Amino acid sequence: MKVLVTGGAGFIGSNVVDGLITAGHQVLVVDNLYTGKRSNVNPEAQFFELDIRAPQTAELIKRERPDIIDHHAAQMSVPDSVSDPLFDADVNIKGLLNLLEAARKSGTGKFIFISSGGAIYGEASEYPTSEGYQPQPLSPYAVSKFSSEHYLEYYRHQYGLDYTTLRYANIYGPHQIPHGEAGVVAIFMDNLLKERQSTLNHFLEDEKGMVRDYCYVGDVVKANLLALEKGAGDFFNIGTGVGTKTSELYNAIVKTFKEMMPELPEKLATLRKQVARPGDLTKSCLIIEKAHRVLGWVPETTLQKGLQETLKWRVNMP
Repeated sequence: MKVLVTGGAGFIGSNVVDGLITAGHQVLVVDNLYTGKRSNVNPEAQFFELDIRAPQTAELIKRERPDIIDHHAAQMSVPDSVSDPLFDADVNIKGLLNLLEAARKSGTGKFIFISSGGAIYGEASEYPTSEGYQPQPLSPYAVSKFSSEHYLEYYRHQYGLDYTTLRYANIYGPHQIPHGEAGVVAIFMDNLLKERQSTLNHFLEDEKGMVRDYCYVGDVVKANLLALEKGAGDFFNIGTGVGTKTSELYNAIVKTFKEMMPELPEKLATLRKQVARPGDLTKSCLIIEKAHRVLGWVPETTLQKGLQETLKWRVNMP
């Protein structure tokens, strides 16, 4: 199949591109390199430096007529969405609509949309949280993602454009940059490599940090490959079902460093603490039974193994 991946020069998108090419698909990449890197793009993919909001992107879709659009490009930072909700909506909603209009005019068969299981549910009373829980987004980023899910259903109902929505937990792994909450693994590793102390964002009632569901990017790639042919008109949590506090994550990363790079200075094992940022949630963890039942997907990588593979990539270990 011919698959167009938006954000294919970014962290998750570039990993998905690699997986698609390995599986034998023809891949087009659209990325404006705002946070992505040209060096991330698989040389076997066709690369187009374009913004998803641009008319040229719509023209590309109409010309190339991809079978599937896998949409990873986004304004992804919760704090940034709080400080600039107009920009967040411009990228995440206007950009989506530009793609959807081009997709339905070009006869694209399916749209894979990346939503956020780590944000749209808000401070969920159901924990861990299933897809049956009514989302209660508490940040402009979460609002834009949930609104986008409604647009997808409209385009399916009105024009017959099939879709599958993947609601990601907190994803980590190779190609991740130390930027924003979603990049906390990269931030901690970057600080340790540069011998800088890391900061723990926390709520006053629990100084061990927020709880998140950390899923390795290699497992996420498999979910995208399955979504090419499964999950029509539906949405799925993609995570591990295991909640990890930020302090526990940091300790696991320090342990990984000590095992693989024993020269780590002991003084870096402690965290500097500060109060959580606007838009941060106290805890988030996803129930993933539906993805297993419908897509046939299960996460296979433990946190320990995922951190080892991520550190190998960051320091160019074999």
